[in-house]
Amino acid sequence: MSAQDWLSALAHIYPPDRLLAQSAQLASYESDALTAYRSRPAAVVLPETQIEVVETVRLCHRFRVPFVARGSGTSLSGGSLPVKDGILIALNRLNRILRLDPQERVAVVEPGVINLDVSKAAAPYGLYYAPDPSSQSVCTIGGNIAFNSGGAHCLKYGMTSNHVLGIKAVLPDGEVVELGGDSLESVGPDLVGLFVGSEGLFGVALEITLRLLPKPERFRTVLAAYHSLQAAGDAVAQVVASGLLPGALEIMDRLAIQAAEAAVHANYPADAAALLIVELDGEAEQVEEEFKRLKPLVEASGAYEIRIAADEADRLRIWKGRKSAFSAVGRLSPDYVVNDGVVPRSRLGEALAEIERLSAAYGLRVANVFHAGDGNLHPLVLYDGREAGALERAEKLAGEILQMCIRFGGSITGEHGIGMEKRDYLPRMYDEIDVEAMHRLRLAIDPHELSNRGKMFPGGEAPSLKFTGMHPLERAGVISRE
Repeated sequence: MSAQDWLSALAHIYPPDRLLAQSAQLASYESDALTAYRSRPAAVVLPETQIEVVETVRLCHRFRVPFVARGSGTSLSGGSLPVKDGILIALNRLNRILRLDPQERVAVVEPGVINLDVSKAAAPYGLYYAPDPSSQSVCTIGGNIAFNSGGAHCLKYGMTSNHVLGIKAVLPDGEVVELGGDSLESVGPDLVGLFVGSEGLFGVALEITLRLLPKPERFRTVLAAYHSLQAAGDAVAQVVASGLLPGALEIMDRLAIQAAEAAVHANYPADAAALLIVELDGEAEQVEEEFKRLKPLVEASGAYEIRIAADEADRLRIWKGRKSAFSAVGRLSPDYVVNDGVVPRSRLGEALAEIERLSAAYGLRVANVFHAGDGNLHPLVLYDGREAGALERAEKLAGEILQMCIRFGGSITGEHGIGMEKRDYLPRMYDEIDVEAMHRLRLAIDPHELSNRGKMFPGGEAPSLKFTGMHPLERAGVISRE
């Protein structure tokens, strides 16, 4: 069956303004946030109803056309990269909060709902949605589901999987299924847990039932500055070893601090090699008792300056710098590769020292900003794609960091997923039997590998073009790096 046949079939589902097939229309969809890779789909569809999504998936199954579901495209692992000559299903218009029940503390949302909008809708009832990735003001719940996103407060509150109660989804063969429900208690296999974090390999979420939590009564936010990155990492281990469970434990290094300062003027301590952000939250009496234990710990950790947020505005200013760090690093370098490995907290200081050594050995700057509480590293390897071989060198350095994480007993990903970026590292973390079991499960649900084809497993189809120089839009004068 020719491409023209299934494109004609799509035209029966979508009006011309929601079926994009011209080169200029497709250009903005050819990459996600991992801009080193690009791949152009044959078409992009913009559904406005769940029925349209289901009909599209059924059409793809009928014609054996691969498809990728995508929200805001903030994936940092190439997980929402289009499949060459396939269909991209852009879900941003499925953005309704269908139900919010303050008594049951649940929200039922469509996949295109922005993460932060859930908390905004729940705020009048004294509730909020806990997972808070740095991109929460733009990323969608559907994408959070695909990659099991975490965020700064995942140490205490867990990942997306801990806050999803039910999912209505369309499987790759077009069957619509209901997984889980409204209750924290489930019966039978944990199919919701199977779907969350599956990177789009099991189909498309249509409705998601989210668990809401009461807003903390009190916050205590501490900012500590250190003369070395390893000292900040060791401080994290000391805090966790004390038995305290902060809402958040975050670290930023010198480069990330400089970028955040330039972008949002967070007024961080000058000349710090590393900053540690520790936040306690919960009931007022509990938080104050925990703060009495935390303060001497931080004072004894070698910090040369300690600040305690005086009020909510001061607290938000501290977090604004941290939340903006990823995007702000673009001020320091035209290109960067974001890594996402995990190491045991007890080896965090050692891991940071190793990253500094690798940075020097490769002659590439590495900005570190990460969820220190659960050992989830986010080293950003800075490079200039206009220089011959720069991307390859950056990827090699990033690969060495991943292998360090495996060697230290950690993981190759904490929340960004495998996607395109880490496919070749999957069999380095898992043995052949484990990888084969994962693949067999994938084939049991999607035997034709239509849903997000080529992701996660090694040997998948490569992107149509790997960005190693000037972007075509830049060459045409449409965008500029200046």
